[in-house]
Amino acid sequence: MPQLRAPFTSFILKVANRCNIDCDYCYVFNSKDQAWRNLPARMNLDVARAAARRIAEHTAAHVLGTVHVILHGGEPLLAGPRHMADLLGVVREEIPAGTKVRFELQTNGTLLSEAWLDLFERFGVTVGVSLDGPPTANDRHRLTHSSRSSAASAVRGIQLLRTRPHLFAGLLAVVDLANDPVEVHDYLASFEPPAIDFGLPHGTHDDPPHRDNPHLPEYGLWMSRVYDAWLARPEYRHSVRMLEDIVALGSGVRGSVETLGLAPPTSVVVESDGTIEGVDTLRSVEEGASWLGLDVFGHSFDEALGHPKLQHRLYGRQALAEKCQRCPLVEVCGGGYLPHRFSTARGYRNPSVYCADLEHLIRYVQDSLRRHGWDQPAASAASSP
Repeated sequence: MPQLRAPFTSFILKVANRCNIDCDYCYVFNSKDQAWRNLPARMNLDVARAAARRIAEHTAAHVLGTVHVILHGGEPLLAGPRHMADLLGVVREEIPAGTKVRFELQTNGTLLSEAWLDLFERFGVTVGVSLDGPPTANDRHRLTHSSRSSAASAVRGIQLLRTRPHLFAGLLAVVDLANDPVEVHDYLASFEPPAIDFGLPHGTHDDPPHRDNPHLPEYGLWMSRVYDAWLARPEYRHSVRMLEDIVALGSGVRGSVETLGLAPPTSVVVESDGTIEGVDTLRSVEEGASWLGLDVFGHSFDEALGHPKLQHRLYGRQALAEKCQRCPLVEVCGGGYLPHRFSTARGYRNPSVYCADLEHLIRYVQDSLRRHGWDQPAASAASSP
């Protein structure tokens, strides 16, 4: 039977639909779906106002005390400080004072300035920065449109952000097997972020991620070395969300990211033209995969909750491949992230293209916890053959 519908609590606003760098793995600009070409370069105030009113409507319907409004892109700072201030003002005006709004922003960091930080102070915006590691690692994929390094500009932005640590949300890095995991982790940790998020590159069964040896769980091995590096130095105070979620989910506690676990996702995307999308990373799957045919001018977020393309949000385990439903690790991995399950032949009813990697990493973490005497309720079941 379907689960009760979990309301949306995170609203991702695509405030800018262009970028000043050209990451080759970007699911917005360099994927199968090229919808961005027909979208406005930035979100106007009418769209922001309509989105905010829909958020207010949703919070009232579901009695939400707190919502997260995430400013995203493209590169959101391309909206410009004055326009961003107007957008934030509109959102704050339209959502009732009884609902706490937590503003968050994800940026490549290259355009950060004191003026931007002053604006973020004014509205309480916390900022995450994307950086894949040291310059050599970062520049494998994150170059400018003229094929120049973006690393120095990003690091300058991070160092500026560190002068106001209460605004620093953390760092986001995409895993590349060509980079040394310990070097990448320790370099990112040197900026003293509160959190480091590692993301697996998007791939499907039709277009699988690069592997040097397809017979090895190379991404799981890579993240296992990150886990060891993270634990090796007691002075580290940052979280590594993928790893912490494996611990939490194995203990029966809900995780914090949508890429693991069986809990229904609670985020929704509003494009720069007001279009509503459920999972915008589905653009990496095929043309139109994220398209719902809804927008904030004519549709509520409750209508998005019930959209046929989002039924995976309601069915949990039953929406997974049979192999996943029988797997003792399913409560932790959740079948893997939705885009990574796709094939033309079977849609999303496949194990993740990272199935072996997730299995290796989850078992590695759980075995480590047992060795250290931190056993988990799910650990014994997960380790059974």
